[in-house]
Amino acid sequence: MSVAAKSAGQYLHGAQDLRLETRDVPPLGADEVQIAIRSTTLCGSDLHYYSSFRNGSILVREPLALGHESAGEVTAIGSQVASINPDLHVGDKVAVECGVACGDCEYCKSQTYNICPSLRFRSSGSKFPHYQGTLQERINHPVKWVHKLPSELDYETGALLEPLAVAAHAVRRAEKVALPTTQGTALIFGAGAVGLLVSVAAQVAGYKTIIMADIDEGRLKFATDNGFATFKVAVKPRRGATTEEKLEIAKDTAAQITDLHWPDGKPVDRPSVTFECTGAESCLQASIYATVSGGAVVLIGLGVPNHVLPISEATPREITLIPSWRYANAYPKAIEIAAASVSGSPVGGAKLPDIRKLITHRFNGLDTVEEAFKTAGKTTDSNGTLVVKTTINF
Repeated sequence: MSVAAKSAGQYLHGAQDLRLETRDVPPLGADEVQIAIRSTTLCGSDLHYYSSFRNGSILVREPLALGHESAGEVTAIGSQVASINPDLHVGDKVAVECGVACGDCEYCKSQTYNICPSLRFRSSGSKFPHYQGTLQERINHPVKWVHKLPSELDYETGALLEPLAVAAHAVRRAEKVALPTTQGTALIFGAGAVGLLVSVAAQVAGYKTIIMADIDEGRLKFATDNGFATFKVAVKPRRGATTEEKLEIAKDTAAQITDLHWPDGKPVDRPSVTFECTGAESCLQASIYATVSGGAVVLIGLGVPNHVLPISEATPREITLIPSWRYANAYPKAIEIAAASVSGSPVGGAKLPDIRKLITHRFNGLDTVEEAFKTAGKTTDSNGTLVVKTTINF
């Protein structure tokens, strides 16, 4: 078995300071596989690290390889891999689940390993030494957190499984709440990649009507044109000076949503679940106002650390607030959804939108990483083309 001793990668040394370096690949552990990374899509957290050398309150303390939405080819397997996963072999296409939990704590034993206090996540500065990301040629990764891809999924789609797992986990979180009997409508704040993927997961869960709200008209048009949204709501950016003004703005936004009608004049059912994917306070406030009584608001987006919420609205109408953090045991569902999306197979009588359309910009090779980051940080490229998801293939 030949295992590469060196691997090139892009390492962030400071804000917008990427450097191509070649480092030693650690010896392959008995329970690990070595993966030649073929595709990595860029995430919002990657962009925060790239632009600020931090992500919220998390500071980078050593050069960090970014990237965690990835897929690659197995190039070597450790001595115990065959007994752990006998279906995995050299040459297989795999998606990398980049959060590695301890496996021993009460959270891991209860299958909520996404909130394991010891979890290490690739490309995050939350643990030190940092767990290096996937913008490098090769990584060694525990086989437990590697998922074999079916033949219909290519490497790029395999990389999309990570944010799709976020979406699948969030939708599953909502299903644990006793929702009103009319569950046909879901509202999604944020028409970025996560919001679009939440739409796909929600459609699989049986939601027939998807309302998408965003400040960007281009993203909303993309959503409706490609089957990710039934209705679009363009939210005008407005800022209130006081709490009262902010809440009035949120009520106005909610009214745009609850006043929607079908072409025949029939009112659109009020959403039983709202998925908040922006992290913006105004959107979270509007989510509570817009959701039907007895419904739920799922918190996915991360914004400022603290929010002012209209609890006096949520409590008497029993609006459940559900935080959702990354994912646990969601990759199998994400693979199932992705396969149906790519193949065009109907799910629950409905054909899913093609998630491959999210990848609007492609770059090839590690030497293009900086250009990819600059593109991913924009809503449109220099030609005016909408930027949804940027991938780097190598």
